[in-house]
Amino acid sequence: MRNVQRLSAGALALVLAGTAALAGVETYQIDTGHSSVEFKIRHLVAKTGGRFEKFTGTVEVDPDNLAATKVTAVIETGSLNTAQADRDNHLRSAEFFNVQKFPEMKFESTGYTPSGKETGTLKGKLTLLGVTKPVELVVEVLGFAPDPWGGYRGGFSAHTTINRKEFGMVWNKTLDQGGFVLGDEVEISIELETKRQKAADAAQD
Repeated sequence: MRNVQRLSAGALALVLAGTAALAGVETYQIDTGHSSVEFKIRHLVAKTGGRFEKFTGTVEVDPDNLAATKVTAVIETGSLNTAQADRDNHLRSAEFFNVQKFPEMKFESTGYTPSGKETGTLKGKLTLLGVTKPVELVVEVLGFAPDPWGGYRGGFSAHTTINRKEFGMVWNKTLDQGGFVLGDEVEISIELETKRQKAADAAQD
């Protein structure tokens, strides 16, 4: 009887250990095929925008403790697309993103503060044109669920506004009647679908 009790206690310990191993922070890779990074800026009397087609990144998150969330992302600046070739070429030039010298912009989070069960503020550092500045993103956690192929997904929305001149992107033109062609503030909207890494994959990274 004592042996049975010992066996049961040992089995319970293994179950609890396994549960503990599954809990906590897990790494999710951005699924770029189901995600987007878009931007808007004021042009004359309206807003115009575009998107970046190539980016990578990870979200380290514990669904039960969102305060532990960490995010890193790299965006290829040359992948911008505004659906107008001449404008895209201008934006890739040294007057804007200078993609020859600075082919990437990078984001690294420094902390996450929940404001509700599914919302919060993600603080981090954005490096653009060789300049690093603090930024804050308003985040909505859309949820976590298994996918039809045996994986597990997490969804997130985020948005922020940056001043392009703070990063050295100062090109503009003065209008004859006063004012400028472009605004200084750039609105950034991010939609992420992420896929949880398997333990073996995460260990290799």
